[in-house]
Amino acid sequence: MTNVYSLPKDLPVPVDDGGAAHLLGLPLPNIQLQATNGSLVNLNAIKGKLVLYCYPMTGRPDIALPDGWDQIPGARGCTPQSCSFRDHYQEIKALDAEVMGLSVQDSAYQREMAERLHLPFKILSDTNHEFQKALNLPTFQVAGMTLLKRVTLIFDNSIVRAVHYPIFPSDADPDWVLDQLRLLT
Repeated sequence: MTNVYSLPKDLPVPVDDGGAAHLLGLPLPNIQLQATNGSLVNLNAIKGKLVLYCYPMTGRPDIALPDGWDQIPGARGCTPQSCSFRDHYQEIKALDAEVMGLSVQDSAYQREMAERLHLPFKILSDTNHEFQKALNLPTFQVAGMTLLKRVTLIFDNSIVRAVHYPIFPSDADPDWVLDQLRLLT
């Protein structure tokens, strides 16, 4: 069984394919997304700073990852990334920013992960790819699924002010976020 909580040492490193080059300066779309706490969230309505980390899919200890998952550059590491954001949550909040995660998995699947990992923030579901399409976020295909490539966006008053792409290793993403938030203050 794969350990979803840690990163293998021999993962392929993702390269910048330009899939996020257009995002800087874009406004958040006016779309409501289901959150793990049962609420609907319109990210466009959030004032101030928002960190939105978008990820392919989280693994579960009792379900095998898709065949070849570890060979897809940037695919592996969603659970360690979420745990790292959890561990740095108070530091990010201290810089007057909110954190949310986003994937195309449904809310029930995400809720199990959020509870198991004790995440203090919302995870949003974009099962219909509305948010992904509105911002033209980069995706990839595996096992018949269209999944988001890992990208982190920092919004200030609903405008993209910083873009982290590609992200590797995934659990170092909050370090980049903290550096960017300090620049924005």
